[in-house]
Amino acid sequence: MRWMIVAATVSLAIGSASGQAAQIYKWVDAQGVTHFDAQPPAGQPAQEIDIQKPVTPPPATPRQPDPTQEQQAVDAKVKKQVAAQEIKRKAYCEQQRTNLAQLENNPRVREEVNGEFRRFTEEERQARIAEVKKSIDDTCN
Repeated sequence: MRWMIVAATVSLAIGSASGQAAQIYKWVDAQGVTHFDAQPPAGQPAQEIDIQKPVTPPPATPRQPDPTQEQQAVDAKVKKQVAAQEIKRKAYCEQQRTNLAQLENNPRVREEVNGEFRRFTEEERQARIAEVKKSIDDTCN
């Protein structure tokens, strides 16, 4: 009978000891090293750690962007730039075609020089027609 009382007392002591954990302290020393110990450091603030509380994992770090997503973003930006350049090119070509039609259909074309208008000679008009046609051929096809 004594043996059972001793065994019950020992098992009760072991069970209650595991339920009561020792206090743990956390602190950072002057060199920036983090320490954990059962005794707090002398003359230095320490944080008490509750080891009974479940440990929560650190917050998830943001995922690194997927390289394919980065490439898709770059592709979209380039496509946007190309579309803007194409709009400008079409406007330029339309203006050049208008200029060509005016040069070909009007033998009395004038140009403003220093605030005064002067009429093109036939040679100047033909030279301008050739320049505009070349510009249209180079840019607008």
